Amino acid sequence: MNNNIDTIDLEEELFEHFRFEVPKGQAPLRIDKYLMGLIQNATRNKIQTAATEGNIFVNDATVKSNYKVKANDVVRVMLTHPPYENHINPENIPLDIVYEDDALLLINKLPGMVVHPGHGNYTGTLVHALAYHFDNLPMNSSERPGLVHRIDKDTSGLLVIAKTEAAMTHLAKQFEAKTSEREYIALVWGNVVEEKGTIEGNLARHLKDRMQMAVFADPEIGKPAVTHYKVLERFGYVTLISCQLETGRTHQIRAHLKHIGHPLFNDERYGGHLILKGTTFTKYKQFIDNCFKALPRQALHAKTLGFVHPTTGEMMRFDTELPQDFQDCIEKWRGYSKSHSTDEEED
Repeated sequence: MNNNIDTIDLEEELFEHFRFEVPKGQAPLRIDKYLMGLIQNATRNKIQTAATEGNIFVNDATVKSNYKVKANDVVRVMLTHPPYENHINPENIPLDIVYEDDALLLINKLPGMVVHPGHGNYTGTLVHALAYHFDNLPMNSSERPGLVHRIDKDTSGLLVIAKTEAAMTHLAKQFEAKTSEREYIALVWGNVVEEKGTIEGNLARHLKDRMQMAVFADPEIGKPAVTHYKVLERFGYVTLISCQLETGRTHQIRAHLKHIGHPLFNDERYGGHLILKGTTFTKYKQFIDNCFKALPRQALHAKTLGFVHPTTGEMMRFDTELPQDFQDCIEKWRGYSKSHSTDEEED
């Protein structure tokens, strides 16, 4: 009886910090190696220590660090303190508010700003800024105030924030039903041959690099994702395109474009920070370095956002200019393509 009480007390003192469902197709892999690929800044030693202390659970049972994960396992890391991301201290961070009324607001997010707290990013996020500027924002399904959707840290552009419970519910349903309009502008490596096209493929975490998403042919792996694109301007070794999202999966555009052989320019996570097209000339490499310095992030901007207003029923559509770093990079490529032959010379 006492043992049961001790177990219950211990469980009440543990807080879930990470939870992963091992995808179908995952080959057996030691859990310490598996978690190293998923948790930023985690070392093998820290993970092994957590396992020794009984903080790593698989299918609700503690495991040692030599346990080998398999498909469909549910892995949880449980610690004795709440996740830091649950502690939101308001921070006076300026916001570029494009539009605001009683139900919602539109924010033009700067590149480099993380949307919500997570491992390694416990301050300085959009959520911290929202907590300072607005009171009593409704929580989404992940207990994050105001957020209807998100974009990556180094992606710039539009986000809609709900100010009421009704607005949160209404807007979330539109995103889920794929009736919202979301257009992104992207600069990608290579000459995109087709003027327009559609990329379809289920997305799930890459089986080797867990920080990436990847496309899987097996319909039982991952979640369906659809991206429509059209060419806006060609610069020979890179192409400026518009992407329309039909679904909104994590890293959808980044993973889909890599899948078809056109990673985002300067997207380090997906290999776009390397020179993937062009010549071997030193001057060309210097030119690319200058472009990377002008745009020190992935070349992706959430340009247009459209939805039905949750209160008025009016269709609303917002548009933003490309940020200066993106414009500067495009101008460099525009000038280069006019003064150089870019007939798809390969290294």
